[in-house]
Amino acid sequence: MTALSLTVNDTRVAAEVAPRTSLADFLRDRQLLTGTHLGCEHGVCGACTVMIDGAPARSCIALAVTCEGAQVRTIEGFDDDALMARLREAFGAEHALQCGYCTPGMMIAAHDIVRRLAQADEARIRVELSGNLCRCTGYAGIVHAIRRVIEDGAD
Repeated sequence: MTALSLTVNDTRVAAEVAPRTSLADFLRDRQLLTGTHLGCEHGVCGACTVMIDGAPARSCIALAVTCEGAQVRTIEGFDDDALMARLREAFGAEHALQCGYCTPGMMIAAHDIVRRLAQADEARIRVELSGNLCRCTGYAGIVHAIRRVIEDGAD
C-alpha cells in the first residue's frame, strides 16, 4: 500500500492505496463519487474524464498514486459551477443527452472547450470532442449545445 494525499472536489483526502489502483477506481470505490463512469478502461472512450490540476484527463489510465498532491475535480465537483449549469441547460435544450453514460465525461470536456476556446467553431469543437465517444446521439446535439454556450458568451 502507498500513502496518497490529494484534493478531490475541494476536499483534502488522504488514503492508503495499492500502487496499481486507477484514479477512477479510487474515486468510485473509495470516495463514492460514482459520476465518474468507466467505459473502455483503456483511455479511449472518455467516459471517465475528470479534471486533474485544471486539465481534462482519463481517470481510468491515471494511477491514483501519480495524483499525489493534485487537485482533482469530478462531475460532482461542478454542482455549483455557473458555466456547467449553462452547459447542462444547453445539453437539455439541444437534445444532447440520451442514455447518459458518456455524459459526465462529455460535460467536463465541454466545460474545458468553452473555457479555453471562446471562438471555437463546429469543426474545432468536433476535434476537441474526438476523445469522448457517444454511441447514442451522433454528436450533433452535443456540438450545438457547446456552440450555443460559446455564442452566449463566457461567464
